[in-house]
Amino acid sequence: MAILGNLISRSLRIRKKFTFKLGTPRQYQLQVLRRLLGKAKDTQFGQHYKFQEILNSPNITAQYRSTIPVHNYNKMHAEWWHKCLEGQANVSWPEKIKYFALSSGTSESASKHIPVTKDMLKNVKKVGVKQLYSMANFNIPPKSFTKGILMLGGTTALYEKGDYYEGDMSGIQAKNIPRWFRRFYKPGGNISRKPNWEQRIKLIVRKAKQWDVGTVCGVPAWVQIVLAEIIKYHGVKNIHEIWPNLAVYIHGGVSFEPYRDSFQKLLGKPINFIETYMASEGSFGFQARPGVRGIKLVLNTGIFYEFIPFNEENFTADGEVKPNPKAYMIHEVVEDVEYAVMLSTCAGAWRYLIGDVVKFTSVKEHEIVIVGRTKQFLSLCGEHMSIDNMNKAIDMVQKKMGITIREFTVAGFPYDGLFAHRWYIGTDDVNVDSNRVREIIDQTLSEVNDDYAVERTSALKELFVEVLPNEVFIDYMRAKGKEGAMNKFPRVMKGDKLKDWEQFLSVKSV
Repeated sequence: MAILGNLISRSLRIRKKFTFKLGTPRQYQLQVLRRLLGKAKDTQFGQHYKFQEILNSPNITAQYRSTIPVHNYNKMHAEWWHKCLEGQANVSWPEKIKYFALSSGTSESASKHIPVTKDMLKNVKKVGVKQLYSMANFNIPPKSFTKGILMLGGTTALYEKGDYYEGDMSGIQAKNIPRWFRRFYKPGGNISRKPNWEQRIKLIVRKAKQWDVGTVCGVPAWVQIVLAEIIKYHGVKNIHEIWPNLAVYIHGGVSFEPYRDSFQKLLGKPINFIETYMASEGSFGFQARPGVRGIKLVLNTGIFYEFIPFNEENFTADGEVKPNPKAYMIHEVVEDVEYAVMLSTCAGAWRYLIGDVVKFTSVKEHEIVIVGRTKQFLSLCGEHMSIDNMNKAIDMVQKKMGITIREFTVAGFPYDGLFAHRWYIGTDDVNVDSNRVREIIDQTLSEVNDDYAVERTSALKELFVEVLPNEVFIDYMRAKGKEGAMNKFPRVMKGDKLKDWEQFLSVKSV
């Protein structure tokens, strides 16, 4: 196995030395769009929107944008995807859909059914291979390539619903993984199929010593909990006493920065932290360069990207897209501008708003950072506070106060004829000075967000901080049936969700 690890590592580094002829981002994306339109032109969607006419147009992108309306999940499902669930074939992609990924439901519909096609599964594998090639850029010990890969996702159990299966995207991927990968895959089929998160974790914790894990994958909040439980159960000081060859942590879904310091405390030596960008709608990219904050989008594997400036011209205050928004292709974007991501995919999503808001850190390398969600920005009076802003404030609180914050959420509300924010901070540290937390958050936000600084002198009258045990956040997710796996606690609470959260807290305090 050591020889195999050296061979894999060496082959990746040799490949890195070769120069491959590359197209431009624009060429790649135009090629993808033509292929998508060509393959789907005879579907119900393709016939309705006359894909063949778009393909015959002298300006395909302009014709495509003027012909196809913007969709969110609710619109795509109501008009098209419900037919796939009813068993119809060739609805928005030329096949009968066999798998539907159930989303975590952090926005819009509480239980989204996202079609997963054969072509999309191929896309996910291709992006995975590209990420493997990029590993040559990182300082990863050769032997780590022969060690186990612990994937802490949702249950891999799929539920048969007549003509199709539904379940977590990780379950659909697990059902379609190559045979050669199964020897590396942890916790293995028997454990990963358990539908109950707590039961899966107990088994993983108990069996941890039996495995030689080199890579861990999963959402930071839950991975951190699992590693801490393993350390506690086996009575060791850090996770490297259990898994000495652990060298890579692949994460995604939320910003890692608020978790970085507390995560480091679980380790016995440095490891590589590599960010990926995946969702039920597909696999979009990965961090390709060490030490660089940015996810490199993959532009030639079945996904066509458009980017809508996330501003008042294109979106309402509630994060709803306005009619006919201005959209840009990959070669038309600029750095440090917030864009909502819109996809057309080989799973039959067309001009589909995924809900993420990104900034380009490097247009040349087509690298992005995720700064928020269209529905999880907070702007009651023009403060335009993004999740990225919030993460920076929380990170500063942790650094200045020496505490660990595992979860947080923010709500806005009318206050004394103006407005206020309330921060709910999850930490297990005792005697935390909430006034000091408030000061650091307020100061940091004023430094990183000019709009916030202006509004704090006028309409945004007050800032409140409520410090809670971290278990409160876990209990809330458990009560909503969203404990563990790929589920993320919403960073912004609004509307009915805010009322539900406040009601939960009032009952909890009784």
